[in-house]
Amino acid sequence: MTDRQLPIALTMGEPAGIGGELSIMIWRRHRREISPFFLIDDASRLQGLSESIGERVDVGVISEPEEARHMFPDRLPVLALPLAAPVVPGQLNGKNSPAVMASIEMAVQLVRAGRAGAVVTNPIHKQALYKAGFAHPGHTEFLAALAEVKSEPIMMLASDRLRVVTVTRHLSLAGALERLSQALIVETVETVHVALCRDFAIPAPRIAVSALNPHGGEAGTMGQEEIDLIQPAIERLRKNGVKVSGPHPADTLFHPRARARYDAAVCMYHDQALIPIKTIDFDGAVNITLGLPFIRTSPDHGTALDIAGTGTANEGSLLAALTAASVMSANRARGLPE
Repeated sequence: MTDRQLPIALTMGEPAGIGGELSIMIWRRHRREISPFFLIDDASRLQGLSESIGERVDVGVISEPEEARHMFPDRLPVLALPLAAPVVPGQLNGKNSPAVMASIEMAVQLVRAGRAGAVVTNPIHKQALYKAGFAHPGHTEFLAALAEVKSEPIMMLASDRLRVVTVTRHLSLAGALERLSQALIVETVETVHVALCRDFAIPAPRIAVSALNPHGGEAGTMGQEEIDLIQPAIERLRKNGVKVSGPHPADTLFHPRARARYDAAVCMYHDQALIPIKTIDFDGAVNITLGLPFIRTSPDHGTALDIAGTGTANEGSLLAALTAASVMSANRARGLPE
């Protein structure tokens, strides 16, 4: 952590899920190797949870984010947000949903006010939040609304072995085909280019763009999207100075030799991007939201209600999310060019 870096704000997530215990494990097992973070959570529930899973920590309540840096080596810093009802691991309780949403809101407020270096979000349970009036399709859309951004944020999944981005996201395959456009491809790749330069310290990033159809459409015999949408988008991007290649058939884009030729792969729809990265690095992949005015990362897994409270969850993805947020925050603090 540099002198200019701020502590990372880690949200509560669904309290009946595994987010709390993963956060405890990371502080207890890895605090000497990562940058300081603070949880926005119920301090007493975290203290009790740490004891019940056999990972006892000393929880320290802070009133300001700035206190986290000095407390972090000795106690787990928590910006207190009391829950309305006791938590039973694995059992959702709608009374606690307002606090889950408030935790996210507080994290965004702090990072936008320059008091936190990044937001890392523990997994939420959308169905539980819907019953409490949550009016967004998901976590990312809520963050975008809080950030007051007009364009749709972009989802990157990243690990040390692969970075992938989806042009269309949480849509059916039919819906993704309707949504796909030349303009959306250009906007997505340009956002990825900026992020790779600014947040990943890659001065001249190489971006590979996938085809949509098998074998790249085979000159139109298997579909026109490569001819009508993807290739024209690539030509526009090259004219704008982006180092981009493609359209590449997706079935040959992710083997080791292919991955060595690019810094990120931009894919046309959800599974085209997520299947390869989850196959290659299921526990180490990080969800990064591009297009927000602040850094946001999250683990690439859900609430895992079925194993909550057992202490058996793997903290690898959340640890990777915190590490990525710290690296990205440090790069931004150095003011790297876009």
